[in-house]
Amino acid sequence: MSRRIVLLMVPAVVAAVGFAVGAASRADPKAGPRLAHMVFFSLKDGTKAARKALVASAWKHLGGIGGVAHFSVGTIAEGVVEPVSVRDFDVALHVIFEDKEARDAYLKDPRHDAFVAEGKDSWSKVRVFDSFLHEKP
Repeated sequence: MSRRIVLLMVPAVVAAVGFAVGAASRADPKAGPRLAHMVFFSLKDGTKAARKALVASAWKHLGGIGGVAHFSVGTIAEGVVEPVSVRDFDVALHVIFEDKEARDAYLKDPRHDAFVAEGKDSWSKVRVFDSFLHEKP
């Protein structure tokens, strides 16, 4: 396996470990379920430079917002193609919130607003997938 493919797989592995560790170490076990917020950006300019700029912007603006159990952002995994792979995005943002209230606060945070303002003109399509995470029974 090439080094590039391994490096591109790192965010997925980190997310999986974060899910496993997070489920076992909740700060408040009485809180609602964790909420996974996955955002997929298609860029008007899908170059590597444009992808890198969006990744940097996400870390700059979103990386330190409270209520987040896990945060990662990465580019599409070039060369990792399966028959069911979705390939129409450039950058993926993966945020696991402690609960729905943390997501609601995140979306109202001025740093989130700054991220959107800085990047929205470069996005051709944005898709958001939110799901509640269930702990192992």
